[in-house]
Amino acid sequence: MAEVLFYHLEARPLEAVIPLLLEKTLERGWRAVVEVGSRERAEALDAHLWTYRDDSFLPHGLAGDDAEAMQPILITTEADNPNAAAVRFFADGAVPQSGEGYERLVYMFSGHDPDAVQTARDAWVALRGDNDVTYWQQEASGRWVKKGQATQAT
Repeated sequence: MAEVLFYHLEARPLEAVIPLLLEKTLERGWRAVVEVGSRERAEALDAHLWTYRDDSFLPHGLAGDDAEAMQPILITTEADNPNAAAVRFFADGAVPQSGEGYERLVYMFSGHDPDAVQTARDAWVALRGDNDVTYWQQEASGRWVKKGQATQAT
């Protein structure tokens, strides 16, 4: 059973939020996979993580590189887990199907895109039966507020 966190992006875009969440993931000693919907988006996120802040470094790589299995953070468009990550992030059209094999899934979607909101609702229904899921909404300040929870039935 995985812990599944739904992050409803409203005040700040993915590029402002995901580096901070990845830093926290590494601080816990976890490896991460970030799944996005296209190779172009993966390459853009890769470039962003190298430059998002002058005083920080997020060790990461793109799937398909020679050292992908050793990367603490791996950006991919595929459903595999070549770096044995404990946490999987989903963004930009990538949607979680199952929590199997992970301690945590983090699904990030834009509140400004009605299709993304509907896809998130569908994913919530699909995942809540086998996982503990929580819904977090972003306030105007960027602070996250827990707005909902569904616990796995035993």
